[in-house]
Amino acid sequence: MADQEDEDLQMALRMSLQSLPPEAKRSKPREMAEESVETKNRRLQRELMASAAEKRIRAAGATASTAEIKSASPAKSVSAREELANTTVPVATVAKVQTRSSQLQELEAGDVMDLDSGEELSSSDAEQLFLMVFGNSVSKDVLAQWSNQGIRFSSDPETCMGLVQHEGGPCGVLATIQAYVLKYLLFFSDDMEKVEANNSIYHLGQKKVYQSLYAAINNFASITEDRKARALVRSMVEILFHCGSGKHAVVSTIGVNCHDVEGSEADQNEMLTKVLEGLSITSASDLQRILRVSTYSSQANAMHQITKLLPMFQSRMGAMLFLISALLSRGLDSIQADRDDPSLPLVTAPFGHASQEIVNLLICGQAVPNVFDGRMDLGGGMFLKGITMTPEIGFLSLLESLNFCKVGQHLKCPRWPIWVVGSDSHYTVLFALDPSVQDENELEERESKIRKAFDAQDQSGGGGFISVEGFHQVLREMNINFPAEKLENICSSGFIVWSEFWQALLDLDKGSGGLKDSSGLMGKKQFDLYHFNGIAKSVSNGAVGGESPLQRPRLCKLSVVVPPRWTQEEFLADVVSSSSNDAGASESGIVELNQPLQPSQHAPLVDCIRTRWPRAVCSWVGDAPSIV
Repeated sequence: MADQEDEDLQMALRMSLQSLPPEAKRSKPREMAEESVETKNRRLQRELMASAAEKRIRAAGATASTAEIKSASPAKSVSAREELANTTVPVATVAKVQTRSSQLQELEAGDVMDLDSGEELSSSDAEQLFLMVFGNSVSKDVLAQWSNQGIRFSSDPETCMGLVQHEGGPCGVLATIQAYVLKYLLFFSDDMEKVEANNSIYHLGQKKVYQSLYAAINNFASITEDRKARALVRSMVEILFHCGSGKHAVVSTIGVNCHDVEGSEADQNEMLTKVLEGLSITSASDLQRILRVSTYSSQANAMHQITKLLPMFQSRMGAMLFLISALLSRGLDSIQADRDDPSLPLVTAPFGHASQEIVNLLICGQAVPNVFDGRMDLGGGMFLKGITMTPEIGFLSLLESLNFCKVGQHLKCPRWPIWVVGSDSHYTVLFALDPSVQDENELEERESKIRKAFDAQDQSGGGGFISVEGFHQVLREMNINFPAEKLENICSSGFIVWSEFWQALLDLDKGSGGLKDSSGLMGKKQFDLYHFNGIAKSVSNGAVGGESPLQRPRLCKLSVVVPPRWTQEEFLADVVSSSSNDAGASESGIVELNQPLQPSQHAPLVDCIRTRWPRAVCSWVGDAPSIV
C-alpha cells in the first residue's frame, strides 16, 4: 500500500511541476486580468502539490535517522490536500523534488523578471570591477566610447550578418561575439540545433560537416532578423557560461523601470533610448547605483532572460554590459588570478582598446594575457599563462608576423574556421564557409607536430629559437636524422632558429624525418576566405554622383592559394610559373577560370593569413581588406 501511495504522489508531483507557458505582460494589475479555468486549475494543483512536498521535506528533516518518512493513515473524509500531505515519500524522492522545484522557481522568476530586476553590486565589488576594467586614471573619452556602443546588426544588406561598430575601443568584445554568431549562422540549422550527433564540433580531417543554407548559397542578405537574433542570444549565452566554467552565467543590466511599457520592439527601444539618455558611468559609485546582476545556472533560463533583455544589449550600453557580465561570470578574483599583471586595467590606455585578456576571456573563458599554447615556465616558480584548450573560434595576430608574439596551435586551429584577427589597434573577423580549409595532408600534419615540439622547447617568450639541448630533444621526439655535417652546421651558433630549422627540414628527405617530397604529390590548396570589419567607414564605391559615401562595415572576399611545400628555390620558381599559366580561384571566385592568375595582392591581413597558411597568395576585388 505504501508503495502505491509513493507512486501516486510522485505522479502527482510530476504533474504539478510541469512548466506553464510564460504569461504575456500586462500593464493593468494582475487581479484585473481574466484567468482561464484551465490555468486556474493548474495553478491550484501546483499549489496543492507544492504544499504536500513542503510537508514531506519538513518531515524528512525531523526523521533524518529513518530511510522513509511515515505518517498515520489518512482518514477517508480528509481533503485531497491533506491526503497528499500524509503520503509516504522516500528521501530520494524529496531530494529530486527539491532540485526540480528550484529549477522551476528559477524559470518562473525569469518569466516575470523585468529590466529593473536583479541585485546591486556591493560597494567593494563595484570598486574592484571599475578599477579592474578602467583603472584609476581613465579619460572621459574612453568612458564615452564604452558607454555608447550597442550590440546591433548592420542595416546594410551586404553586411547584415555583421555587428556594426560606431565607437573605437569595444571592437574586441564585438569581434568575439561576431565570431560566435557566425558559427551559428554558418554551421547550424535554422532552428540552431545540432543536425547530427557529434556534428556540432568540427575536427581537422573530418569530411562530413554541416553547412547552413546561407553558407551553402553564399547569400548573407537572405538571413532573417529572427535567425540573427537567435544566433546572437545563443552566442552570448555560450560565451557567458564558458566564462562561468559551464556552471553558471551572470547577466548584467541597467536598472530601469519598464513595467508600464506596452507595444512593439520599436516602442521598447524608444523607451530605452529616453531612459538611457544622459546616463553616464564615470565611477564605481555609478556602477553600484545603476547596475543590476542576476545569476543563472540553467542555459535555457539565461537564454530566456537575455532574449527579453536584448533591447538593453542593443542599446548604447550593450557592449559594456556584456563585458561586465563576462567578468562577473568568471568572477573578479578568478580574473585577477588569470592575469600575469593584475595591476594593469583591462581596457588599455590611452585609446581604450580591449586588451588581449578581454579577448581571450571571451574566446576561451579565461582572462590569460598570452596567445601561445599552455604556459611558459620562467623558473623560480614563475609562469606565463597561455591557452590551455582548443576553443570554438580562433585568433590570428598581425603582431606574430612582426615577431612580437607567437600564436599557438590551439588558437590557429579552432573547432570552426572562424578567427578573430588582432592588429595593434583593432579587432576584426576572418572566416570560411567550408571547414575543410583546415584539413591537413600528411606532411602538414607532420609539420604541425614538429612545430609543436619546437615551441615546447622555446623559452624565449615566442622569439622562435631554442637551445642546442632542446633541439636534440625535438630531433629525438620527431625521429629526425640529419647528416652529421648538417647537424653540426645547424648547431654551430649555440641556438637554433625556427626558420633555419624549417629550411633544413624542407631539404631533408621524408625517409629521414624531413619534409622533402620528391614525388611532387602534395599539390596546392585553393579556397576562399571572408574578412569582416565591423567599424562603420566610408565605402568608396557606395557614393553615386554628388552623394556622400556610405558609412557601413566592410565584407571582403579573398581568393587564397597555398603553394606546395617545395624548397625555397623551387617555391619561387613555381610562383613565377603559376603567374602566367595557372588558372584563378574558385568558380565563383575573384579570378575566373581560363584567365591568367592575378598578381599576388598584399595587405596587412595577408601577413596574418600567412601565420596560419605559410606562403599563402591572396587576391581580391575592390578595396583592400582593412584590419584597422
